[in-house]
Amino acid sequence: MIPFVKDIQFEYGRCDQVSPLIRRVIANNPGPFTFTGTGTYIVGRGEVAVIDPGPDMAEHLDAILAAIAGETVTAIVITHHHIDHSPLAMPLKARTGAPIYGCALKSPAGAGDSGEAGHDGAYQPDIDVCGGGARISGPGWTLEAIATPGHTSNHICYALLEEQAVFTGDHIMGWSTTVITPPDGDMTAYMESLALIRARDFAALWPTHGPPVHEVGPFIDAYAAHRRQREAQVLGVLAVGPARIADMVPKLYADVDPRLHPAAARSMLAHTIDLTHRGKVVCDGAPGPDSLYRLA
Repeated sequence: MIPFVKDIQFEYGRCDQVSPLIRRVIANNPGPFTFTGTGTYIVGRGEVAVIDPGPDMAEHLDAILAAIAGETVTAIVITHHHIDHSPLAMPLKARTGAPIYGCALKSPAGAGDSGEAGHDGAYQPDIDVCGGGARISGPGWTLEAIATPGHTSNHICYALLEEQAVFTGDHIMGWSTTVITPPDGDMTAYMESLALIRARDFAALWPTHGPPVHEVGPFIDAYAAHRRQREAQVLGVLAVGPARIADMVPKLYADVDPRLHPAAARSMLAHTIDLTHRGKVVCDGAPGPDSLYRLA
């Protein structure tokens, strides 16, 4: 059982100091994939970084600019290209002159159906941090890019070294599991990058949606165990006989909001692709959403 963290105190448009180096402004775009909305983080004082400015909403841009009045934005930092994370980067750049850091899509695969919020087709960072390891710094703060593909192929988390914390975008969220949507999403890559974050022994996770996670190790362990449990459930269904994803989703996600079943089907596709690549499951032809799967 994942120990979800859902309690969050906020008002839309208000800037809250949530740690010694972190402020947060939440956009008014709540929904089944965004929880209470996009949490835009401001790191530092005087010379600051803005992480995931969010959807292209004029009122949210105004709230960010009000929060940083009298300060200088030296970096606009993006975790990935979904429309609840990156579109406001360009308007914020136009107002501040700050460069955009992130990882561009390397192929058109990421422009397909995300199964959730949708893609920002105009997203293009000025400074590429795709491989991880790049550092972005200001007075009293240092961000380190960590490549965390899985939710998307270009997902980046950012460690705040001074607080032993990490901004996890949609890679790890306290209130929900993460959608993995092929072809851009990849379950094999996701599990590997989840282990990478686990190994860093961070003191806090700051997702773009929802409250922070402070019991980091047990939370990530439960997150990974949940994925392995889903995998075992898929194998259990297939042990009874061949099945398609459309047959499995209502059984395995009976306790999930039906609005999320299409996204669940995409995550299940990610599992079946992973299981096929690992030789545990087979199907005729390449694994796809309508394939008939059976145990190897």
